Amino acid sequence: MKKKIAILGSTGSIGKTLINIIKQDKKNFEIILLSADENYKELLKQAKFFKVKNLIITNENSYNKAIKDKFSKKINIYNNFNNFRKIFRKKVDYTMSSISGIQGLKPTIEIIKYSNKIAIANKEAIICGWDLIHKELKKYKTEFIPVDSEHFSIWYALKDINKDLIEKIYLTASGGPFLNKPLSKLKNVNYKQAIKHPNWKMGKKISIDSATMMNKVFETIEAKKIFDISYKKLSILIHPKSYVHAIIKLKNGLTKIVVHDTSMKIPIYNSLYSSSKTIISKKIDLKILNNLDFKNIDYKRFPLTKILNILPEKSSLFETILVSINDKLVELFLDNRIKYTDISKKMHNMLRLNSFKKYKIKKVMNIKEIINLNNLIKNRVSLISK
Repeated sequence: MKKKIAILGSTGSIGKTLINIIKQDKKNFEIILLSADENYKELLKQAKFFKVKNLIITNENSYNKAIKDKFSKKINIYNNFNNFRKIFRKKVDYTMSSISGIQGLKPTIEIIKYSNKIAIANKEAIICGWDLIHKELKKYKTEFIPVDSEHFSIWYALKDINKDLIEKIYLTASGGPFLNKPLSKLKNVNYKQAIKHPNWKMGKKISIDSATMMNKVFETIEAKKIFDISYKKLSILIHPKSYVHAIIKLKNGLTKIVVHDTSMKIPIYNSLYSSSKTIISKKIDLKILNNLDFKNIDYKRFPLTKILNILPEKSSLFETILVSINDKLVELFLDNRIKYTDISKKMHNMLRLNSFKKYKIKKVMNIKEIINLNNLIKNRVSLISK
């Protein structure tokens, strides 16, 4: 019997990687739903190839163009995520949620009830709304797999391991494009330099977050929530080769190290198939293994990582504050309205404001609260940064 699949964000890098995996095994899958924001041409191309009958296109302009296509007369095309009930008559086997940004939170939470298994590659959804996600996962008995390379590696390493046995979890970071650049020259770098990641091909936003190391702050928050452990048991190590994705130090004297190619195909493939399914990958690179070159974080080079020292242990709306401020500051940098070094300076200055700090003790109650706060903070950051 074919596995029934839904992909939220099928035209992004994660979605395309999953699409390419399914293409190699097309006879064993039936795609029930694909979604995109603007890239309707790629979406229609995917739909035609897999004979998908349900599409969601959230961008109104792209939606209006898509429904004029001849192919659209044969299928259902919706303009928002309020139609899951019409699309899913019963649970699908697997859902990939890879919509970027806060806008991915609501559909991620709402599609859980229609999925036996959900793989989530949306940082913001986990960071801001994990309590809401976890509640739905338990309610509908939906299996969850994290898809970020670091979190998938931790998840894989911790299979059948008692949480109390964990002494320390190390997340690795490449250090980005400016790892060895003189600190005095960082203030003059432009966004074209900042998006040139040495190991991964990513979008502009996440590439900037990698350069500033904010992505590692976010990934630490994700790890804390997903694996329900204290920040004290989480640490970041610089690893320029991006070959080791997680190190788990256990109290029984053993340490697990998870290695895989610098390709998102590995975690995505293993989230889709059982561990018994094989994949072609590169041979173990002894040259890299003999020169792993781990380093501790340099706080002068990556001042945003200091944020981890002020985070509350309990989930709160403060995580939404972090995401919202960073989103807006990165946007301002990409628009050449602030300098690269302003991202960290302005972030730390804003987090000292009592109007922002008060959210550390405010519990997350619902999706609407997160979305409204996100919009409010972005507007305020725009005013503060003028």
